[in-house]
Amino acid sequence: MQTLEELQAKIDTADDLRSVVKTMKALAALSIRHFQEAVDSLRDYHHTVEFGLRIALRNRPEELSVAAPIGSKRAGAIIIGSDQGMCGQFNEDIARYAARKIGEMGIASSDGDILAIGLRLPFPLEQVGIQPGEVFSIPTSLSGITPLVQDILLKMDRWRDERGVDRVMILHNQPTSRQSYRSNTRQLLPVDADWLQALEERRWTGKTLPMFTVGWDSLFSALIRQHLLVSVYQSVLESLAAENASRMASMQAAERNIEERIQELRKQFHQQRQSSITAELLDIVGGFEALSAESQQ
Repeated sequence: MQTLEELQAKIDTADDLRSVVKTMKALAALSIRHFQEAVDSLRDYHHTVEFGLRIALRNRPEELSVAAPIGSKRAGAIIIGSDQGMCGQFNEDIARYAARKIGEMGIASSDGDILAIGLRLPFPLEQVGIQPGEVFSIPTSLSGITPLVQDILLKMDRWRDERGVDRVMILHNQPTSRQSYRSNTRQLLPVDADWLQALEERRWTGKTLPMFTVGWDSLFSALIRQHLLVSVYQSVLESLAAENASRMASMQAAERNIEERIQELRKQFHQQRQSSITAELLDIVGGFEALSAESQQ
């Protein structure tokens, strides 16, 4: 049987652990808000890029097509997971989703056309038969996202120039609430021709159509580059928000378990203390009776 000191030590340890879990919950909630605000700001920037594309498409040379034909039809996949733990089945969920999607795309994992983002992601990917060609670390703050996005875009350029990859998908989890998420696929290349066509046909609300002086090819290429940057950036932000949503759900479950454990330990402590007090009273009564018997002899 555990002593009162041992039970009290376990209660103190559980209380400390509960404080850590509450702190992690608060940090996760704060991170979710920051990443969601960044996603909202990014939508405004993407709206500006779309305005530029509308202008370019309305002034494009008639002989030019807005969608380049697919050549080799070789595909690449970018899968986003996490660097940190304590986020439940976050990496396992995106790995299983990626295995299904990569099978549909016909990508051979041995070709090196799979990029994993997140140091904890490769093992879940290997468990479902996917061997990433390269692994990037994922930042935990907004300041580190821009360098990562630039590295991803450079990787896509190398895929296209060195391996003939002209279809690229990015797979990631995105939040559906503060404690849940779902897996999602975003097509990066080729750029959606239907989306470009819709931009070209969208009615211009202003009285005059803006003009530009740079070459059409240079302008269109720069705008598409910005569109890809925004798409990758948004995918990373959504994945980070989903990761913290998963972590928040895990911490919520952990907090409930700790609360139950503390209640159980306190119950054991009170029972043990009551038993100890009862035993001491019985010893006192027994001693008193023994002394009384001796005095009567």
